[in-house]
Parts: sequence; C-alpha cells; structure tokens
Amino acid sequence: MSKRKAPQESLNEGITDFLVELANYEKNVNRAIHKYNAYRKAASTIAKYPNKIKSGEEAKKLDGVGAKIAEKIDEFLQTGKLRKLEKIRNDDTSSSINFLTRVTGIGPAAARKFFEEGVKTLEDLKKIEHKLNHHQQIGLKYFEEFEKRIPRSEMEKMETLILGELEKIDEDYIGTICGSYRRGNRLLSGYLSIMCRDTKFMGVCQLQQSDEDEDEYLHRRIDIRLIPKDQYFCGVLYFTGSDIFNKNMRTHALEKGFTLNEYTIRPLGVTGVAGEPLLVDSERDIFEYIQYKYREPKDRSE
Repeated sequence: MSKRKAPQESLNEGITDFLVELANYEKNVNRAIHKYNAYRKAASTIAKYPNKIKSGEEAKKLDGVGAKIAEKIDEFLQTGKLRKLEKIRNDDTSSSINFLTRVTGIGPAAARKFFEEGVKTLEDLKKIEHKLNHHQQIGLKYFEEFEKRIPRSEMEKMETLILGELEKIDEDYIGTICGSYRRGNRLLSGYLSIMCRDTKFMGVCQLQQSDEDEDEYLHRRIDIRLIPKDQYFCGVLYFTGSDIFNKNMRTHALEKGFTLNEYTIRPLGVTGVAGEPLLVDSERDIFEYIQYKYREPKDRSE
C-alpha cells in the first residue's frame, strides 16, 4: 500500500498539508502511531469540509480536531507557518529520515539505520546501492516516477488490460482494482493494488505507449494479491481503505464482539478468543455483521 496517502485538494489545502507533514513526522521519526492517526484523521475531516476555515475555533467543531490541533491551525492562519514544522524541517535527523522513507522499501527503522550510517540523500543511497535489498533498489531506481500521482484515465486503461488478461487465464477468477481508485479519487497514489483470488506479487508495471499517446507512460508500482474466495471480500474491504476508515471499522467491530482483518471476520467469545470465520459473500455482509452503516467505496476516504 502506498505510504504517502494524502487528502485530496480542498479549500483548506494549506492546513491539511501541514497536518499530513506532522503525521508523517510522528510516524517516521517518533514512531508515535497514535499521534500519526490523530493528525491524519483531522486532515481527512478538514479536507472534506466545504468551507474555508477561518479559525481554530471553527475547526474544533469538526470530528477529530481537538484543542491542540486547533491551536496549530490558529498559528498557521495568523502567521502562514508553524513553528513546530519549521523546527522539524531544520532538524537534520527528522528531515533526512522523513525523506528516506519516501523511497519504496525503506521504512522508518531502515531510514534511521541508514541515517546513522551517514546516508541522507538519494545520492548517498546510490553510493551504497549494492547494500540495498531488491525492493529498495527498485524504489531508488524509479524514485522520481513513483513520486508522481497516477491520472485516473491511466488507471482505467490498466484496469481494462489487467482484468482482460485475468479473464484469459480463467473466467472464474474475480478481480477488483482497490485503493484510492476504487474510492473514486481523481488523482491516485503511485501504485496499483489488485485483488484477485494464496500468493502475492509486488513489482513494477508500465503501460505501452500507443500511437495516440503523446508521452511515454511512467513506471508504476503494482501489488497483486491472489486470495481464496472465502477471504476475498474481507481483502477487498481492507485494500480499498482508507487506512483510517479501516481502523475505525476494526475498532467498531471489536466493540460489537468481532475481530476483523484482511482475511476474515470472526466472533469473539466471552474469553476473548476468536471463533470460526463467518461466511462472507459481499462487503455488505461484513457491515451487517458488526451493525455498521454501509458506505460506498467513494465515501471511505477518511
């Protein structure tokens, strides 16, 4: 899954941008996932707000925006910047670790290890390319291309091509393109997530240029999962996202006495031990089991 999930453009893009930057700092540098989730949730809520926010007090009325985030919004609206972010950006450790995690295959722990070894930039990574694993080498090679979003029109061509090839292999296969594409976003994170029906493949793909295309297509990350039919819809739900929507739904499931993951939904007994997987024939089945109002994929971009 993409690790640079950001809210779509909105009237409050400046606010959502700094919240996402703070979220990434908390996840990549401090490893504070609860703070990461809090900033991401606030950014998601504000991104969908139909009016331009004029104060922190106004923002505080929105779900997920507490007093501390409201204070930061006030500071940003009054000064056009944020002291905490300025400090983070000027800190060599924070800025380097945050940057290195943008390379596919490099997580926060690996980024910190590289930094401690004196690696801070792409040029530094290229000097030690022989030490990188295959996944990291691919991320380095196509870094600039992976940074760019995928136009929806390009993803639609990929969908037609991939599902067509899938049908040639076996007409009984079911395929679903997941992620932000299924949620209806206009610009998509730089990877393609496909659910088929027990193996997985993560690699790189590129559409072939046709006579009608002015420019060559960029290389894109592709994630293919082959999943048994009885786990298919739990997988589709999980990989459609968003990550915050998934977290909220899993929390609700626990409150209702179920455990939900990308494979199954199972009832929890009185001792807290999960029972046998429940039969799932559609995404709606999962929502109904946990008494959660069904939301179309386009309404899950939290």
